[in-house]
Amino acid sequence: MGRVYNFSAGPSCLPEDVLKECAAEMLDYKGTGQSVMELSHRSSAYKPIIENAEALVRRLMNVPDNYKVLFLQGGGSTQFAMIPLNLGTGCKKAAYINTGVWAKKAAAEAKKFIGVDVVASSEDRGFCYIPRVEKIEGGYDYAYICLNNTIMGTRYEYLPETGPIPLVADISSCILSEPLDVSKFGLLFAGAQKNLAPAGVTLVIIRDDLIADAPLPGTPTMLSYKTHADAGSMYNTPPCYTIYVMGKVLEWIERNGGAEGMKKRNAEKAELFYTYLDGSGFYRATAEKGSRSLMNIPFLTNEADAEKADALNKKFVSEAAAAGLVNLAGHRLVGGMRASIYNAMPLDGVKALIAFMERFAAENARG
Repeated sequence: MGRVYNFSAGPSCLPEDVLKECAAEMLDYKGTGQSVMELSHRSSAYKPIIENAEALVRRLMNVPDNYKVLFLQGGGSTQFAMIPLNLGTGCKKAAYINTGVWAKKAAAEAKKFIGVDVVASSEDRGFCYIPRVEKIEGGYDYAYICLNNTIMGTRYEYLPETGPIPLVADISSCILSEPLDVSKFGLLFAGAQKNLAPAGVTLVIIRDDLIADAPLPGTPTMLSYKTHADAGSMYNTPPCYTIYVMGKVLEWIERNGGAEGMKKRNAEKAELFYTYLDGSGFYRATAEKGSRSLMNIPFLTNEADAEKADALNKKFVSEAAAAGLVNLAGHRLVGGMRASIYNAMPLDGVKALIAFMERFAAENARG
């Protein structure tokens, strides 16, 4: 089989140009006679790789000078603990907006260390929308949101006003999918495996004044932002190869118009797909208008009988995979289907999916 269209929510598809570049350099990186997988992170050959990745992050995201860019490990889930341990040192209390699985898990983890107020939630309607919170104020060390909800397919089209309270955001599934004003946040983080690189590195962008000299008592050395900031993300061996691939993905984004170019690309894909779903009598999108993600689009068939719907969903996923459209099963907590159309997914992939969906609907619609 040749290349398929991979709609996985993560690890996700990578640009083919990047994969080809990595393949060409696999056995001999720039005349070293070694793969990047084999290079010492302390070597003169590796140093430009991590420096280039940081420079590209700063350039593409317009990161202000008073922010550190860190390459960490442990995935986004480790950030659920690092954030309260490092930022929750004043009031020892934070505000969270609960918009789905990952925001809920982040709040639950934070509760192990500090007080947590869930100031808004969309759980009342199955997380199909983003609650409107105009302002967060009070005695909080930070306010926390998940900017794009991978499982539920929702995204913030606004930012709550937090004044002096640092705004923290999980941007794992939407980083560099469109422009974002870093200066409006105290901390941003993203697991790379959705829009930046293979799994293994977590990007953290943190304002200098939030890097605590003294995190909460008992904070492990590896869970202190200061540890990594002081060492330039080299306190221990970083995920060298993943950072190398990230650099290549960032170069690909820059060649294709940067964040503005990605926004145009992604808006075109999402509009095409949502327009099809909204006009279909066989399928429907699950996220409400005004909260819909550009990256992750869950959808269902209109079969009302739960048992029949489950069988139809499984048939859809199986036949789609046979047609070269893979990883379309919805998350186990939601069911149905989900198409993740990250930066690297070409418009032709969305068009191929819609063509398959039309055929499937015609063959399976009830009389």
